[in-house]
Amino acid sequence: MRLVLYQRDDCMLCDEALAVLAVARVPDFDSVFIDDDAALEARYGERIPVLRDAAGGRELGWPFGPDDVRRFIGAA
Repeated sequence: MRLVLYQRDDCMLCDEALAVLAVARVPDFDSVFIDDDAALEARYGERIPVLRDAAGGRELGWPFGPDDVRRFIGAA
């Protein structure tokens, strides 16, 4: 599973999401910043942070906790 965390620069909620991913012990994920990408801005806008399963297309929107992340990863 390839995970992507969509986020913004200087985003307090994104920092919290990173901490949740650490607690959930997510082994590896890519960070994508949407700030300078019009298409990503249109898609995610105020929804960030969003954790996406790039292969399956599923998304987990904020707010989420460690248990939510574990379920999301386990459901792949």
